[in-house]
Amino acid sequence: MPAKKAARGGALRYDGFSSGKDPGVAEIEGSIVSRVGLKLLPAFDRLIMRSSEIEERPVLAATLFDWVPYLESNWPAIRDEAQALMRDRGSVPALRDISPEHRKIAVDDKWRSLFLWAYGLRIDANCARCPETARIVERIPNLLSAFYSVMLAGAHVPRHTGPTKAILTAHLGLIIPLKRASCHMYVGGEDVVWEAGRVVVFDDMFPHEVWNDSGEDRVILLLHLKRPLRFPGSALRDLFFAALRASPFVRDGMRNLERWEKAPAAAA
Repeated sequence: MPAKKAARGGALRYDGFSSGKDPGVAEIEGSIVSRVGLKLLPAFDRLIMRSSEIEERPVLAATLFDWVPYLESNWPAIRDEAQALMRDRGSVPALRDISPEHRKIAVDDKWRSLFLWAYGLRIDANCARCPETARIVERIPNLLSAFYSVMLAGAHVPRHTGPTKAILTAHLGLIIPLKRASCHMYVGGEDVVWEAGRVVVFDDMFPHEVWNDSGEDRVILLLHLKRPLRFPGSALRDLFFAALRASPFVRDGMRNLERWEKAPAAAA
């Protein structure tokens, strides 16, 4: 990545969890993070990492995950449904509208997302719109979230980190600009350029930043997955996600999705 694009200063600790380090982000009252305190997350991460079955590094070898060949072999069906969605961009909501807590990093409407799964909860209406993709991702073990992530031409996601080591992120390239080098992601010192039909897996607790300077739209399937852990870390991880699903953060997001489905024209 050209040096002039490297971000300055610290990364935002973000991805839907508020933090005192990010003054523009509102507190998510009553959520799991608010109840146990954000300061406990580093201790939580240290505990679960003692049980990690994989090494800690920014970008992980795809060969570590048995489900990757299955997903890559089915990518044409997923791409076809993404192409159908993109015929009407307005049918894919801006992430900042679905998850207002993301507005610190989703700075405009150029980052759009269509959720099929969110933190273990199935979005039936969207799965009905993309039935083949829904069928495929439901066979992936340890799935938390699955959604089409659309970066329109000119989009930029500022440098930030995710909330916890309990999550790994995977991207499946679907619609990739011809000028691939102009559409890329920088993760913990590594430059990632997407390739259609290929999966990249990374730890989003490493600072990362995304650019689409290509002049074309970029579409990927984005997955959040549980980090592979041994007991007792696996039990602690699953308790955390069960509490998160019951939190206002997730419930509010689900309500926003329902409102979008009822008023698509207004949302677009």
